[in-house]
Amino acid sequence: MLPQQQQNQAAALMQQAAALHSMYPMPPPPHHHLLGAAPPQQIEPILTGNLPPGFDTSTCRSVYVGNIHVQVTDAFLREIFQSVGLVDGCKLIRKEKSSYGFVDYYERRSAALAISTLNGRQIFGQPIRVNWAYASGQREDTTDHFNIFVGDLSPEVTDSALFAFFSGYSSSCSDARVMWDQKTGRSRGYGFVSFRNQQDAQIAINGLNGQWLGNRQIRCNWATKGANGGEDQQTSDMKSTADITNNFTENGKDKANIDAPENNTQYRTVYVGNLAHEVTQDVLHHFFHALGAGALEEVRVQHGKGFGFVKYTNHAEAALAIQMGNGRILGGKPIKCSWGNKPTPAGTTSVPLPPPAAPSLPAAADLLAYQRAIALNRMASTQALMQAQQTAVGMSVTNQAMYDGTFQNVGASQQQQQQLMYY
Repeated sequence: MLPQQQQNQAAALMQQAAALHSMYPMPPPPHHHLLGAAPPQQIEPILTGNLPPGFDTSTCRSVYVGNIHVQVTDAFLREIFQSVGLVDGCKLIRKEKSSYGFVDYYERRSAALAISTLNGRQIFGQPIRVNWAYASGQREDTTDHFNIFVGDLSPEVTDSALFAFFSGYSSSCSDARVMWDQKTGRSRGYGFVSFRNQQDAQIAINGLNGQWLGNRQIRCNWATKGANGGEDQQTSDMKSTADITNNFTENGKDKANIDAPENNTQYRTVYVGNLAHEVTQDVLHHFFHALGAGALEEVRVQHGKGFGFVKYTNHAEAALAIQMGNGRILGGKPIKCSWGNKPTPAGTTSVPLPPPAAPSLPAAADLLAYQRAIALNRMASTQALMQAQQTAVGMSVTNQAMYDGTFQNVGASQQQQQQLMYY
């Protein structure tokens, strides 16, 4: 017997599912169409981004359920998903913070209806994630493959769309993953693409960097170890054999040198090069704060030298900032981001910087002085114009005298004046 709170939530979900059943009734027996009845109306869920490239859902009858509240039991989970179709099997895997599970239906259409109606539903204040279930072996093992980072992705770009885009450019493309926010279910705006061949990966970086995918121009670069930002939960739960976000180095292959910046968690500083002359410390602070890679600890600009440093509170945030910031335009120039050359000493206390202050408005006295300067400039311009007009009038009179033949008289008059001045 389920607790009263769980019964109430299950009842509410069942009422919502019942309303959808009236719109999409359960299919009749397979021979029903022979009697002349119209085929049942079909409903298809929108494919999300964490399905393997090329995954075929046409015969799938199982769904994955993620972000399940720890209070949910097997019986409660089965009762909720039983509301949209006859359940063949249900399995709940418990974890400390949030559990996950799998539900098998007798009909594929019931699984599709469960994804469409139950995905994002709140159970104990926690939205569950429902998607097609797939085996971990359906993704190719990319442990030894060459991996690139792809930034500035449009929200609608999924794993399949990202894979189709890069595989059309190179046949050695083996996998593509968009990073998704576990709580909101939305894209984080970046992902990773794997290649079997290093040269093909480099060609893809050179050829596709800045190209349009969806509504945005993407940015491509070699993936850096530590720039994970969190693996999508479904892939983690299904124990995928390739965690591309935790096995990267700057050339896409894992190195044995643990002292390299990409392998050493004590490196937390980002070198920022090719800075425009007008970029100040405040401007750089605003830029990396808006980037959203993590909490900033220190921002420095070497004035007149065209470079600076941005320090983060941990290694993973710095790695993500390198991937997201490299090549972006700041002050009219594309900046270059890489690891700083010095690690942070072990045991150093991390103190995040406060958010940058909003740009301040000019003081009243400064505004008055500015307005006065503008007025003086206008007066000077007016006087210069009047002098130019007077000069032009004098020249016009002289020219007219020359034209009328009276130039000699004018010259004589001027000579008399000069003689008077002499005496």
